[in-house]
Amino acid sequence: MDPISVALLAALAGGAGGELGRRLWSGLTTLVRRPLVGGQGESAQAPAVSSGEAELARLQEKPGDAVRAQALSTALAVRAVVDAEFSVGLRQWHEQAKLVRTGDGDVHNTISGGTVYGPVLQGRDFSGLSVTTSAPPPPASEGEARSTQG
Repeated sequence: MDPISVALLAALAGGAGGELGRRLWSGLTTLVRRPLVGGQGESAQAPAVSSGEAELARLQEKPGDAVRAQALSTALAVRAVVDAEFSVGLRQWHEQAKLVRTGDGDVHNTISGGTVYGPVLQGRDFSGLSVTTSAPPPPASEGEARSTQG
């Protein structure tokens, strides 16, 4: 599983996304508060793994703190590795959370100067695209245009 974006966690902790953001933060809080379920082959020697509750609380105290958001992202990733049920829940939560705009990865497209003689795609996160048109030929220069019209 990909780590949860630090910017996303900080934005949600700070109230970004309106009602959806509040529901997502509440959902993450509920998920993190579930009891930690150990993986197969657990032993007394297994290292202690954070449930993520402490990191969640610290980020909620200071939502814009990237260090606290990173600590929560790390705790979530580690817990997802050792707790299969948590991993499934976190994946589902993350899919919903991707709907919140955080400004993380914004793209600003600009075309300036010159002339473009072909298709131009501007945006972000394209998938499954197939561009099958060929570029049109460049327009004839003014001198060529006059000689063909005569």
